[in-house]
Amino acid sequence: MPRKARDSEVDAYIFIKENLRALGWDTRNPERSDSGQVYTQNECLANPEIHRLLGQERPENIVRVNDEVLWVIEAKRSHAELTTAIREGEEYAEKLNRSRSFKTKFISGVAGNATDSFLVRTLYRTNGHYNPVVMNGVETSGLLSPDVCRTILEKNNPEIANPPIDEKLFYDRATVINEILHLGAVNPHHRASVMAALLLSMLSDTGPNIQERNPDILISDINARVKSVLRDQGKVEFAPFMNIPLPASKDNHIKFRQALVDTIQELRNLNIRSAMNSGADWLGAFYEVFLKYANWAQDLGIVLTPRHMTKFAVDVIGFTHRDVGLDPTCGTGGFLVAAFDSVKKTCTKAQLERFRNENLWGIDQESAVVALAVVNMIFRGDGKNNIIEGDCFKKNVVRQPDGKLKYSDAAPDETQLAVTRVLMNPPFALRRSNEKEYNFVDHALKQMENGGLLFSVLPYPAMVKPGPYKRWREQLLRTNTLLSVITFPPDLFYPVGVHTLGIFVKKGVPHPAEQNVLWIRAINDGLLKSKGKRLPNAKAPNDYAVIRDTLKAFLENPGMKVKSVELFQKASPVDFTDPLFELVPENYLDQAVPTSDEIRDGIDQVVRDSVAFLIRAKKEDEYTRK
Repeated sequence: MPRKARDSEVDAYIFIKENLRALGWDTRNPERSDSGQVYTQNECLANPEIHRLLGQERPENIVRVNDEVLWVIEAKRSHAELTTAIREGEEYAEKLNRSRSFKTKFISGVAGNATDSFLVRTLYRTNGHYNPVVMNGVETSGLLSPDVCRTILEKNNPEIANPPIDEKLFYDRATVINEILHLGAVNPHHRASVMAALLLSMLSDTGPNIQERNPDILISDINARVKSVLRDQGKVEFAPFMNIPLPASKDNHIKFRQALVDTIQELRNLNIRSAMNSGADWLGAFYEVFLKYANWAQDLGIVLTPRHMTKFAVDVIGFTHRDVGLDPTCGTGGFLVAAFDSVKKTCTKAQLERFRNENLWGIDQESAVVALAVVNMIFRGDGKNNIIEGDCFKKNVVRQPDGKLKYSDAAPDETQLAVTRVLMNPPFALRRSNEKEYNFVDHALKQMENGGLLFSVLPYPAMVKPGPYKRWREQLLRTNTLLSVITFPPDLFYPVGVHTLGIFVKKGVPHPAEQNVLWIRAINDGLLKSKGKRLPNAKAPNDYAVIRDTLKAFLENPGMKVKSVELFQKASPVDFTDPLFELVPENYLDQAVPTSDEIRDGIDQVVRDSVAFLIRAKKEDEYTRK
């Protein structure tokens, strides 16, 4: 019979309430608030029907999923009691299911405490039995959001694929984890690799023994699991970059251990293993948050490509299992992940196996960053990829006489060209660096088959600057075809303040003077700033949904007719007579002729701005004297 005393589960009480609130449940008492959804302990007994069925007994929480469905959550104080929590949850559910007003379809067991973390197991009732909730082939490790519960109820099946994931929640939790690691004395430069290690250590069914109180033993356990996973994937050389060291000062050992435990807890709460098996690059999204706090990333010009942009680029450039894809500046692997996910949808198991082993290639000069790309692909079932750490200018993908591909220090000759698709976001050139962004583009083109397609993010100035940049643009078109240029949103890489664009280039065909280029100014991408982040917002306009099909078709057939839209899109030839040779949409798009009202409003605005400036500068007296 379930115990009535709950003092020992006070940690669990706080844990459950906080996580339900974070997931989007209204944790107010349903008897006191019409929109409340969560009964906590004795609160449920105020409901006459629940009181009739349970008497004075009550679980830790009862969640009102909807008017007809309940969710029982029972808690225990140690990991060893998880099975007991589940059994007692079923006992409560059995009594509640005698009601004709509602049915208990979900039960969860929560076991643990704030020091040792919490284990969570959730089951769903179908065909008279409770079965584990499984998302993307992995049993859930955290509580469920309202959207996930709705999806399970609609399908009446506890096993679901690609359930809705709250991107804002993921970003918020990533920020919380960063704060946890900060408080745990984890160096900002090491946080991303620590996260990678913790994620890899969780791949086994049990995960690391986080009840181990000795920090040295716990960390040894995590490191051993990481090395084992990497060895199995043929990537053991990355183990040193994800090896977690103990802090030098013993005074920090206890809080360092707690930071690791708390981080693993946050990852479990997010059902991270399930999310990593989904069609979205969530690991990359996490690292966008972590690397934002690492000064060395921005010092090296590393700016991670937003996930929605990597997917867009792959969608329009087109990827099949026959393509050989290269990202010579792969970072955390966003473009490679997007390519892998795209191909996975359209090929057989055997074709995908060959594609993952032979056709995806990535290089990054930062060992810690490329290790994250390897982890990203391992979580997607692709640990046998060809992602390496190194200087991309000294690495070339070449085809050998037997048809197999490899990295070579020597540039390929015509018979060795293999790459058909390049997607890249090269490091933005540092002020004193000799490595300009266009050097990366040129090096990638040298490895491509003629007719292959390249997409690259570039800083806006790269396509308008004079001097060497202008000479590069001229040379680019002497040997290749420029298909399209897109101006990106000014804050695409927020909080990094750099204005960017994207270019699509066809390798090896000199640009025909009469051929159209598709010029697009797409400054709305469906995201809005919110609390220091840019997140999807249904109210935000999305130019990329508008241009996707047109751009994809134009890349396949540049001769197609495209409707001109003022200040938005136009297909027209390059102006080779332009002395500045500025290859940006703003030079080619049609401009609307201003109306007399717009001219008048513009003049009024200039006058107001001028007067405001004079007042701020305290110079208005100079212009009012007679």
